Amino acid sequence: MKKINYAAIDIGSNAVRLLIKCVNEENSSELMSKVQLIRIPLRLGEDAFTIGYISDEKAKKLIRLMKAYKQLMKIYEVADYRACATSAMRDSSNGRQIAKRIHKQTGILVEIIDGQEEAHIVYNNHIEQLFSSGQNYLYVDVGGGSTEITLIGNGELKHSYSYNIGTVRMLSGMVKEEEKEKLHADLTALLEKYTPINIIGSGGNINKLFRLAEKKDKKNGFFPIESLRETYESLKAVPTTERIKLFKLKPDRADVIIPAAEIFIEIATLVKATGIMVPTIGLSDGIIDSLYTKNKTAR
Repeated sequence: MKKINYAAIDIGSNAVRLLIKCVNEENSSELMSKVQLIRIPLRLGEDAFTIGYISDEKAKKLIRLMKAYKQLMKIYEVADYRACATSAMRDSSNGRQIAKRIHKQTGILVEIIDGQEEAHIVYNNHIEQLFSSGQNYLYVDVGGGSTEITLIGNGELKHSYSYNIGTVRMLSGMVKEEEKEKLHADLTALLEKYTPINIIGSGGNINKLFRLAEKKDKKNGFFPIESLRETYESLKAVPTTERIKLFKLKPDRADVIIPAAEIFIEIATLVKATGIMVPTIGLSDGIIDSLYTKNKTAR
């Protein structure tokens, strides 16, 4: 089998990503390798969570970006792709209309997926390989608009939840109290049934927090909660503008990293976890993994 490129487009609440990976079945040590990753911070959630729809200005930018991504996929000779939109497009009254415009103007079919589908795509990225048998793991993916939580017990997916609690939504002051209460109730119930619970964290923010932390196990990707709290306090102590300079953060990362840390700390506290495992996998990786599996089955 020759090398084949697959692409994933993740239209999130904070950023829109294009990930291209090369599959080489002849390479036993590394089946998939990253070819290109582009991340553009459109912040669709700023509109979706405050005014209830995506403004025409942001919609036009999104369509322009999809045209650019289409050309890049052609340049990299992508064999198959999947484009998924999450919380911001899901919550926007004109989300489906924009998806139709994208399809008409670019040919890219955008799927607006729910939180359950999002969690399953990530789980299907063979993250069960990270788990030790007989252990309970809580896979937590914190995005701009929502947080997806999946409970894996003894290598099997047991429970999957999605909450409208995300970094951009929090910055916009649009997280409802009942969502927080639901999160608390669900996690309290899980802790009673599954003890102890280990956390696996996903998303750009937890990866950045991990890289910034002083106390961590770099080799095994273990992030102690105490170290996460210390990193959070250091970041929170300075204004966003200084945060960008001091910690070498991108402007669109410097503000959302604070609510992201708060979400992870709260979840870890609720399930009494001592730390978070931080692998570099997410929705885009899951999409590409599912594309490879689908095409391999079809051969």
